[in-house]
Amino acid sequence: MTQTSEAAVVARKPEPRRPRIHRAWFVAAVAFVTIIGAAAFRSLPGLLIDPLHQEFGWSRGTIGAAVSVNLALYGLTAPFAAALMDRFGIRRVVAGALTVIAIGSGATVWMTAAWQLLLCWGLLVGLGSGSMALAFAATVTNRWFTERRGLVTGILTAASASGQLIFLPVLSWIVETHDWRPAAVTVALAALAVVPFVWLLLRDHPADVGLKPYGAKEFVPKPAPVPGAARRAVGVLLSAVRTGPFWLLAGTFAICGASTNGLIQTHFVPAAHDHGMPITAAASLLAVIGVFDVVGTVASGWFTDRFDARRLLAVYYALRGVSLLFLPMLLAPSVHPPMIFFIVFYGLDWVATVPPTMALCREHYGEDSAIVFGWVLASHQVGAAAVAFAGGVARDVFGSYDVMWYASGALCAAAALMALVIRRGRAL
Repeated sequence: MTQTSEAAVVARKPEPRRPRIHRAWFVAAVAFVTIIGAAAFRSLPGLLIDPLHQEFGWSRGTIGAAVSVNLALYGLTAPFAAALMDRFGIRRVVAGALTVIAIGSGATVWMTAAWQLLLCWGLLVGLGSGSMALAFAATVTNRWFTERRGLVTGILTAASASGQLIFLPVLSWIVETHDWRPAAVTVALAALAVVPFVWLLLRDHPADVGLKPYGAKEFVPKPAPVPGAARRAVGVLLSAVRTGPFWLLAGTFAICGASTNGLIQTHFVPAAHDHGMPITAAASLLAVIGVFDVVGTVASGWFTDRFDARRLLAVYYALRGVSLLFLPMLLAPSVHPPMIFFIVFYGLDWVATVPPTMALCREHYGEDSAIVFGWVLASHQVGAAAVAFAGGVARDVFGSYDVMWYASGALCAAAALMALVIRRGRAL
């Protein structure tokens, strides 16, 4: 063959096909939609305080106690759920958790006593939601991604806010128009609807489909199931508590939970209603927080891939604390521009703390980072539970929530200082 004809053959040779989108992104998408569907149950507690108080005469402190149990179990269950995912797989744990949530939420329509609220919404929904906590997002991220972990963490964290955006206005309309029971049934049906979606489309590990994790240079075999999930979760905790970074991460995240789920998500709607704002308007403002939370959390994930996670945390907590100090002056019967500014600002900072906190867990605790993050998340929810209960008691005692806004602002300032003293971990 002549040199000219060889050049012609080379010229006619087809270009190599572009690589397809990595399966990890489809798994992340399934996880995102799953968390959105499961977020319905997290949108309801703040909408139930006034209706349950009016129908049953239960004090806000009593109702807040049930929310506190829910929030505490949401966190305390997370590390055990992460270990169970290592033992039985992601699909089984998540599908079971969604079923428990549906049972707990649906059973509330027949309750007549406060202990039943504690059982259904506190215990059952708390246990189910704990298995669907951010430890689920951490497990998916750690297994399927080597690169872009911060970004994926931000996207999956934002899914919960997206669910809040979708369900809060709908549930508030149902509560105000048709009573709280149809809203509880809606939550149960939303959780059940996600179960087949999880079972059919979610995969536990890249090795299940013969792939490397996204960004990995070598194939990673699927680890054998780890027996003794509870023993492993406790063992990881006992190891982590011997290190300083764990206590600083747990302390800052407890304040994060206190100032978000415990305070704003639980008490913002009744606090705004105290000032004459309609429940639907206050719930819509929380939904707007969900809109900007998506933006803020995804951006935080992008920042975490590029900047010092400790400094990001310090900035987030400091800004959150300042905004809370202004909130008592902004509550009014109608929505006005300063309140909208607060909502946008707070939304951007809502769970922007999650990606840098997960990154610091990975830096310090490596393969055990998902379980360690589960324990850190437990502290988040203990902080949330404490403030959910304290907020209800403060409202009963003082007639307003003002003392809670100021106290939470001061706690956020302390969290900013704590974040700055976390030492650097090893690069992973």
